[in-house]
Amino acid sequence: MNYNKKTVHDFDPHGKKVLLRCDFNVPQNKETGEITSDKRIVAALPTIKYLLDNGAAVIACSHLGKPKGEWKEKLSLRPVAKRLTELLGMDVIMSADIVGEDAKAKAAALQPGQLMLLENLRFDKREEKNDPEFAKELASMAEVYVSDAFGTVHRAHASTAGVAAYLPAYAGLLVEKEISVMGKALSDPARPFVAILGGAKVSDKIGVINNLLEKADTIIVGGGMAYTFKLAQGHTIGKSLLEADRVEYAKEMMTKAEAKGVKLLLPVDHVCAAEFSADAEPVVTGEDIPDELMGMDIGPKTVELYKDAVKGAGTVVWNGPMGVFEFASFNKGTFAVAEAVANCGGVTIIGGGDSASAVEKSGYADKITHISTGGGASLEFLEGLELPGVACLLDK
Repeated sequence: MNYNKKTVHDFDPHGKKVLLRCDFNVPQNKETGEITSDKRIVAALPTIKYLLDNGAAVIACSHLGKPKGEWKEKLSLRPVAKRLTELLGMDVIMSADIVGEDAKAKAAALQPGQLMLLENLRFDKREEKNDPEFAKELASMAEVYVSDAFGTVHRAHASTAGVAAYLPAYAGLLVEKEISVMGKALSDPARPFVAILGGAKVSDKIGVINNLLEKADTIIVGGGMAYTFKLAQGHTIGKSLLEADRVEYAKEMMTKAEAKGVKLLLPVDHVCAAEFSADAEPVVTGEDIPDELMGMDIGPKTVELYKDAVKGAGTVVWNGPMGVFEFASFNKGTFAVAEAVANCGGVTIIGGGDSASAVEKSGYADKITHISTGGGASLEFLEGLELPGVACLLDK
């Protein structure tokens, strides 16, 4: 896949109407609808400001939640328009529909330097189906398309890929950063290249492990997925998370790593508990976990082993926590790895989702080169899959 895409710097926005796909899928308080984190809105501001400052009229659009093609008042983008108004210190024009009369009239009247926001794209069931008619109607309001929603580029929807059939398509500043940093890490990494993989399931990471075995010098495995590998090595894992149907796969991966000269590091001790609870008493065990216990975090020896492996790395890509970091008694492994990554001196990339929130909680987020805004998208990126929302952009 070609990561060298044209960006907002490659066209003159002056006097143009720009359809800007953002990721405003923000977390909200279920009762009040209040936005609990505006991180995704703030992430879109550089592109919005660049376009407005350079004389574009901007028609922003996004999805929010999973309305499944139905109009749901609770999932209206009005709270996002309100927050944008506060952050930009200017009026944001909100349309009452998506491609209906109100949206089209407001888009037609929009002047350079003005910003409008369309209602939730997923209120129309044609959005997720990448319906060409719907994409064409969206495109009809603008002259240029800019993609700045990295969290959705792995989806071939009307607003992420379909509109590019009708408008010249460019990357926004956020998408540009994501594909240039992550693209370089995978195509031409500074070495040694260390990949850290955690999270609950091996099955979520099969494609990632396969792809990284071709590229990385060291692969570190932690989190729930490590126990399937430990069982494949012949160790006991007690009541720990296990994907029994992936044991053979784990064996294959270990054999493949050995054949390729890739170091595949697995935990050598564990922090366990008798039950999955924040109040459970932590018990440190060796490589074998007794029947009555379950693995909850990597142990102290493993922490040292992983810190040594990260030290002096040229590139580190990390996706998935080392344990149940949400529980204070079982966050030490994840936080220790976060510290090691932050201090390694190389290019460091955290692949969205749980890893991003773990690094935020650890206090080391500001020392990381790049924290991806897209969990699913960054995972598919690491798998080497083609991302439809990137493939549709103009090549440089």
